[in-house]
Amino acid sequence: MPKGSRNGARSRATWRDWSPKTVALGGTALTAFGLSSVPASADMLADTAAAINPGAMILFGAFGGICAFAVTAAIALVRHRKQSAQITSALEKEKSDLKFRVDRLEAMLNTDEQRVIVWTGNGAMPQIWGILPETSGVPRPPAQLLAFGSWLTAKCAGDLERHLDLLFRTGEAFTTTLKTRTGSYVEALGRTTGGAVVLRLRDLTGERQMQAELAARNAKISGELHMLHALLDAMPAPAWQRDAEGNLIWANAAYAEAVEMPTADAAVKKGATFLDAAARTAMAVKRTEDGCFSARIPIVASGERRVFEVTDVNANVGGAGIAVDISELEQSRKEMGRAEEFHGRTLDQLAAAVAIFSSDRKLQFYNAAFRQLWDLDPSFLEGQPEDGAVLDALRAARKLPEQADYRVWRNKMLESYQSLEARESWWHLPDGRTLRVIANPHPQGGVTYIYENVTEQLDLESRYNALTRVQGETLDNLSEAVAVFGSDGRLRLWNPAFGRIWGLEEDQLAELPHVKEVVSACVLSDTEQEAWDLLAGNVTGLLDNRTQNVSRLERHNGDVLDYATVPLPDGGTLVTFVDVTDSVNVERALLEKNEALQQADQIKNAFIQHVSYELRSPLTNIIGFAQLLADPKFGELSEKQGEYAEYIQSSSSALLAIINDILDLATLDAGIMELDLGEVDVASTVSAAVEGLKDRIAEAKINLRTQVPADIGMMIADEKRLRQVLFNLIANAVRYSEENGVVDVSCSREDDTVKFIVKDHGYGIPAEILTQVFNRFVGHDTGARRQGAGLGLAIVKSFVELHGGSVEIDSDEGNGTTVTCAFPARPEQADQAAAE
Repeated sequence: MPKGSRNGARSRATWRDWSPKTVALGGTALTAFGLSSVPASADMLADTAAAINPGAMILFGAFGGICAFAVTAAIALVRHRKQSAQITSALEKEKSDLKFRVDRLEAMLNTDEQRVIVWTGNGAMPQIWGILPETSGVPRPPAQLLAFGSWLTAKCAGDLERHLDLLFRTGEAFTTTLKTRTGSYVEALGRTTGGAVVLRLRDLTGERQMQAELAARNAKISGELHMLHALLDAMPAPAWQRDAEGNLIWANAAYAEAVEMPTADAAVKKGATFLDAAARTAMAVKRTEDGCFSARIPIVASGERRVFEVTDVNANVGGAGIAVDISELEQSRKEMGRAEEFHGRTLDQLAAAVAIFSSDRKLQFYNAAFRQLWDLDPSFLEGQPEDGAVLDALRAARKLPEQADYRVWRNKMLESYQSLEARESWWHLPDGRTLRVIANPHPQGGVTYIYENVTEQLDLESRYNALTRVQGETLDNLSEAVAVFGSDGRLRLWNPAFGRIWGLEEDQLAELPHVKEVVSACVLSDTEQEAWDLLAGNVTGLLDNRTQNVSRLERHNGDVLDYATVPLPDGGTLVTFVDVTDSVNVERALLEKNEALQQADQIKNAFIQHVSYELRSPLTNIIGFAQLLADPKFGELSEKQGEYAEYIQSSSSALLAIINDILDLATLDAGIMELDLGEVDVASTVSAAVEGLKDRIAEAKINLRTQVPADIGMMIADEKRLRQVLFNLIANAVRYSEENGVVDVSCSREDDTVKFIVKDHGYGIPAEILTQVFNRFVGHDTGARRQGAGLGLAIVKSFVELHGGSVEIDSDEGNGTTVTCAFPARPEQADQAAAE
């Protein structure tokens, strides 16, 4: 422990030992560190002093110093308090004086009509004194007063803030007039005083108010005039201003250029005139009562004659004018008019209907196709109806598509005016037509509608698609192989039969191989190689005149193919393969059979001729002997023998007629029959044929009626064969007629044709036999008397056609049969006409 500390501890221990004792010093009672003040005597002090050690003495010395300091401090405090009281009294008096002065100043400030705002610069809110009347437009609340933009105009508020900013930064004082939002004027003065910024606002009244208003108005008019002059000076159109006497007082740069002056001031100084005498005269004549003039006048400007839109205003203080150069506008307008006229004529020639609506949705143009499409009243269209009105008119006429909600559909159609891109819609009209409607918006507003009638197009497309499907199905189901090669030689189209005939897979064909690749995949023999080389040459050949080629190919497996190459208009080639193996085999069989039949027919004809000739001679002998037996010169016969002789004669004659017919047919088949042509009396020939059948007609009890005109005249024919034709026709009619029936034989001449008509009223010929009656050995038996050999009509047809004529037969079962034979009156003329 430090020495001082130990002494201090000992002193405190000694101060504590002394603490219950009382010490009296100089008759003053002190109490310190627990010592009480008591009366002391000299003896006691002496005793005490003798008893005190040095440490106690130091303590007493310190204590005495303290007491001395305390006394001194007390005396100083008493003196300071006295001085402070004096100072406080003086300050209170000064404060009261200052407060009196401030109150007097505030009273003075508040009595004057002004507002004073003082900024002290310590960051506190500024102090505000004074008031202004409510008519001044200056608000009384401080917060609202400091918001200058709330009660000043925007320009004045900006000016005031700018002045205050300069005042704060540089101390630059200002005085300005401000306009409030109520229209009144306030004078603002800004100063700096003793480090403070003072703004004083005073209401202007009376003459000062009028002066402020005049100054503001003057400044405004001057600014507007300067702005107007600057605007006109920047315009390329000449502009000018005159005084009351008509003298030029201002002009812009374009005016100086138009009058060929270097500057506008020089033009004003010289008084250069822009308008010529004619223009000034027209201006004086056409000026309206209010002094305005506006017209298009041709004027020479800058050495060129141009057209200007001149506008001039005249008043008692002077006048002003401007001339806008519209030469290019006029030219553009004329060109636009010509272009619109040309476009209108062009659109009128279009088959598609076109209607143009302006930005206000009114009809501006329509072509003839539009008028024809909708068949609207021309007066209605000329009235420039709105788009919606046109739609309503079409709906009233039931010419629009049926809609569940017409208003929604109509509004949707009118949305094209707000669209940026063309819109397309399809209208299916109630009359079956289909229209493709395109609404194309204009960049400047408006819409152009194009109505394209696609009814036929859709119908053709539908039919084309159906035809394509039908053709596709047809090709796929054809037994013939079909392949189409393009102009580049590659396969374009094929059907399943093509792959099946040549053994090509679908995958191979799907790759659209070249014709050479197809050849390499299909060739199996030299013959096929030659055929395919020819096909490939036709497909890839560059000949100008390509022709169709048809040929036949026999494959190694025995199949026979007919193939053909057909050039197509697009440069391609169609190749077809038809498997005719079965047809060829059948043809070969038929040819062999035909040859056999021809040989058999030749043998038959030869046999018939031979037999006929061999029978004719004995039959002639029989007939001759029968006639001899029936002749009484050679002896009488009994009645029965005579009857038998007649039967022999009739049967032999019938048999001879059949044999003769067979021989005639054989001669015709051999092609050696020749006609003995000559002039033939038609009436005599008919009579001779009827005379030869008189007995048979009488036996059958048939009533024969002939109708031969007396002037029937002559014809060129073989009389024997003509009589034979008539004989057979009448014999057939008698054979197929009932007893007491009627047979009509008639003859007529028409131009160079002679017609013979034989008609019976018998049973007729059934329809299934009618087509075969001209064949040989074909007969229709309906009774014993009606049996025959079936050669009569065959001989008739052969002899008539040999004469160059024709035979027609008409029969109705149960009502009889009519046969008409037409002979040319002059066969040589008929032959010549046929040759031609």
